[in-house]
Amino acid sequence: MLSYRHAFHAGNHADVLKHAVVVQLLHYLALKDKAFWYIDTHAGAGVYSLVEGYATKTAEFETGIGKLWQRSDLPPALAEYVEQVSALNVDGTLRYYPGSPYLAWRLMREQDRMRLFELHTTEIDVLRHNFRDAGRRAMLYAGDGFDGIKAILPPPPRRALVLVDPSFEDKHDYAHTITCVEESLKRFATGIYAIWYPQVTRPESQRFPEQLKRLQPTNWLHLTLTVSRPPSDGYGLYGSGMFILNPPYTLAAAMKEALPYLVKALGQDETAQFKIEQRSA
Repeated sequence: MLSYRHAFHAGNHADVLKHAVVVQLLHYLALKDKAFWYIDTHAGAGVYSLVEGYATKTAEFETGIGKLWQRSDLPPALAEYVEQVSALNVDGTLRYYPGSPYLAWRLMREQDRMRLFELHTTEIDVLRHNFRDAGRRAMLYAGDGFDGIKAILPPPPRRALVLVDPSFEDKHDYAHTITCVEESLKRFATGIYAIWYPQVTRPESQRFPEQLKRLQPTNWLHLTLTVSRPPSDGYGLYGSGMFILNPPYTLAAAMKEALPYLVKALGQDETAQFKIEQRSA
């Protein structure tokens, strides 16, 4: 939806889960010298201020990255994620939060490439400004990533992380995500696909994980972080999930350390929990 601005939610518990996973996936791809692509269907603005503008109206980052900031006991996967956030805040004060594109840019090498899609007319302008010096390594597209990625799959190096994380403000995003990933797998079956989704009370969200599991019978990893009980009024985010197709073998072990820590650090009531489901190839 064009009214949605991620800056309201930048750095919240859902971002912590999503970006901790993204950092691990990018680290894995960079272990080999061969190039990879990072493809983002809903890139947003790339970087968000936490001290002015939209983020200050809700201050959701205080219940997410704010609780991990400057902790000295973080598990390795969370320490690596916080290290990337720290790169934007060199004086040690948490003022800016990196979106997925900035994290990818930090972890890419000279031979790697980035392809970013953003439909929101204001966000794409901010994204272009933030990547104004990126050159041809980063190509930005003003449009719907659900449809746009069809033209760029498979990527030339045959190695890529595809992040699919619409806002899901529009209930049709659930069906669009399933169709997008299903069609993408036909073009590029060996890519790593990371799908983020919100835990909310609407029925589309409740049945979404089972729909994702049917995209391919094996070689997937499903992670959830629930921070509170569902709100009594039926509105609001009480957790989120990451569903990864063709995950690296290292990811499940890393998240088995990180998720229990996040439950303790970010949990808001006694119902806080995590889940790890896996179907190996």
